[in-house]
Amino acid sequence: MPAPSTAPWRSWSPGIRVVVRRVLDGVPPDAPPPHHTDVVGDLLAVDDAGVLIRTRRHGDVHVPAAAIRLTKVVPPAQPRRPAP
Repeated sequence: MPAPSTAPWRSWSPGIRVVVRRVLDGVPPDAPPPHHTDVVGDLLAVDDAGVLIRTRRHGDVHVPAAAIRLTKVVPPAQPRRPAP
């Protein structure tokens, strides 16, 4: 895992759409999987404490730097289809 100061997400700018794989809170290491979850949405902020992402389902989610395992910039979300 890269050092926190060299992690790719540290150079992100707000406004892009990202996915961040994070360690789940409070899961003991010897617990059965899953131990991680993904947070997908629009990046609102990046700082030493981690990232803030606005998701469709859960609103604004702060992911602490220590919990980040994998990151990726993803394409913009497709528009939602209208209800039939």
